[in-house]
Amino acid sequence: MSETAEGYVEHIIYRNEENGYTVLELSSDGGLVCVGKMVSVNEGEYLELTGSYITHRVYGEQFNIESYSVKIPQDSKALERYLGSGAVKGIGPALAARILKHFGDDTLRIINEEPERLSEIKGISDRKARDIAYQMEEKSQLQNDMIFLSGYGISLNLSLKIHNQYHDDLYRVMRENPYRLAEDISGVGFKMADAIAMKAGIRQDSPFRIQCGIRHVLTEALSEGSVYLPREELLDKTRELLGIEIEDLERNLTDLMIENKVVVNRCANPGTEDGSGSEEEIRVYLNQVYLTEMAVAGMLLDINVVCDEDEQRIQKTVRTILKDGTLEPDEMQIKAVETAAANGLTVLTGGPGTGKTTAINMIIRYFESIGMDILLAAPTGRAAKRMTEATGHEASTIHRLLEIYGNPEDDRERTRFARNRENPLEADIVIIDEASMVDIFLMHSLLLALVPGTRLVLVGDMNQLPSVGAGRVLRDIIFSDIFPVIRLSHIFRQAAMSDIVMNAHRINQGEHLALDNESKDFFFMERDDVRVIQKLIVTLTALKLPPYVGARPKEIQVISPMRKGALGVENLNVLMQKYLNAADEGKAECETKDGIFREGDKVMQIKNDYQLEWEIRGRYDIPIEQGTGVFNGDIGTVKKIDSYNEILTVEFDEGRLVEYGFKELDELELAYAVTVHKSQGSEYPAVIMPVAGGPRMLLNRNLLYTAVTRAKKCVVLIGHRSCVDSMIDNQMEDKRYTSLEERIRELSLLR
Repeated sequence: MSETAEGYVEHIIYRNEENGYTVLELSSDGGLVCVGKMVSVNEGEYLELTGSYITHRVYGEQFNIESYSVKIPQDSKALERYLGSGAVKGIGPALAARILKHFGDDTLRIINEEPERLSEIKGISDRKARDIAYQMEEKSQLQNDMIFLSGYGISLNLSLKIHNQYHDDLYRVMRENPYRLAEDISGVGFKMADAIAMKAGIRQDSPFRIQCGIRHVLTEALSEGSVYLPREELLDKTRELLGIEIEDLERNLTDLMIENKVVVNRCANPGTEDGSGSEEEIRVYLNQVYLTEMAVAGMLLDINVVCDEDEQRIQKTVRTILKDGTLEPDEMQIKAVETAAANGLTVLTGGPGTGKTTAINMIIRYFESIGMDILLAAPTGRAAKRMTEATGHEASTIHRLLEIYGNPEDDRERTRFARNRENPLEADIVIIDEASMVDIFLMHSLLLALVPGTRLVLVGDMNQLPSVGAGRVLRDIIFSDIFPVIRLSHIFRQAAMSDIVMNAHRINQGEHLALDNESKDFFFMERDDVRVIQKLIVTLTALKLPPYVGARPKEIQVISPMRKGALGVENLNVLMQKYLNAADEGKAECETKDGIFREGDKVMQIKNDYQLEWEIRGRYDIPIEQGTGVFNGDIGTVKKIDSYNEILTVEFDEGRLVEYGFKELDELELAYAVTVHKSQGSEYPAVIMPVAGGPRMLLNRNLLYTAVTRAKKCVVLIGHRSCVDSMIDNQMEDKRYTSLEERIRELSLLR
């Protein structure tokens, strides 16, 4: 049951300006400490609070604020106290006293109705008088807005964003078209805007609702990898979302087109089931996504120039770099070097053991030998680290290469980079590894930073899972048949000795595996009982595999096809934490809404945070290097939990230490087990994968192939032999609608 408290704000002990979290002392009951989210509350104001009394284990009794209202003081003494508290900029205690002495009990009316009269006071100009009146009005308006928005069940944080976005237009927007919130404000999606609109009495068949629903469905498709949706599929999903029949979708699509929010594209759809040729397909894109895909196609063609290089000189240089005998390439690897030397864009693709790394090293040596500047990058920190180790040359993430800055306030904004068309990369050749992980938006940013004349080499395995973000960029580039593509297929002798490599190729070719456990690096353990599989995963990770592959338990990676279920990532992480990092009096821990973090836990960053600061410390804990940015998929260890200051410290690769406030822990999750998508770009000493059933869409050849190729020394599959076979037979992939391949072809015909 809620309780109440009221009194003057004696002292603001702490305030977070970003989210409004405030700790203050109230002049009630001999000084009451109150905590909660509050906007624009100042010392001297009179508050009426609703909430509950709690007892903090360190700070004692506090009042936890659920809601509040600010009462502007009416009597002279209270008003003097309020004005002198600093609540109004430019007025201190002395000036407040002079104002009250001059106007007495009429002060508040003077400020509201005749603010120009404040200039009668020495030290207040006409301009300052107007500013004081404006501040008072703004504070009153803010409080009124907060109260108005709370009636819609909107949180304090979000109310402040809405107030700052719309100001005087707020009431009209909320009453006429609350769906604008989903378009204008970070943190508001369709469902929240729809709930607000229902409270505002907006009709279910309102054009505002239908158009917001259409954009929401397209945005959801984008988050699942699709650049567009066919019109009929869009219609079906929008109808399901809105719960109504949509009679006038065309009119709503037309309105969205007029406002440059969507693009409707009619195109031939080859390959109908009856083989009768092509039929028209109507595709609907979000406007910015369509323009991005078009721009990527255009820029790829722009850099795809034939370089003015003498073929004989190229071959002579290649022979020279091979003289020391440290590299023994095959014919296709040599061709990769010659192609990169002669073309603005080269794609190098192949499976494990086919020599992509050797080809990259040859390309690097070639361009070094002729004095050209080379930049290396990969989509993730782990992939960049592997590239550095394999080549001996410094590689960075693509985000760092492009010098990312800021953290867009709205997640729907595209990431901002310092390197762009006006400030391009200073390099003669850029080599990108693990290019299958690059989505359409990151490719767009990369191409913006290249000028024609800079060579681009994209290296990747097109049979890996596609990027987490939208598009199938590498595959679409290859399948366009416009650019030079080198396909490496020869498996080298050393790689051929690995059953991990050979089985990966068998999986990719649709061949069933022997699974006879006669291998030294590829094992299958047939088990039916889920609890037995769970126990076996823990035993292998903690005891059996570490000495076998020469690694620590936390370097062994469990990869699951699923997030949910008994053998899904979420459940396995809780189970493995219990056995690999059990609760102990000597280990601090903190509880979140999703579970517990404990000192020593293996954790993963699950979204890009470009403002998160890190530092590397030397002797005596003195920082020797600092920077910003922690990225989706980065794995680290919880080094320290400071419950008093509510800070959790994680150590990532290369000793980068990052401090998270307890309220930021939604950016982390346990990483004893990860999904196959999250494992992309990484390599582990050993991989354990449960294969005991699940959704058919997830259990496919592409996913099994990707998981197996993450292992360096050992793979262990645990579960049903029939499940492994069905995964190899299942070529079904997540359906992605992309059209980069077609855009490239279309634009190439116009050049």
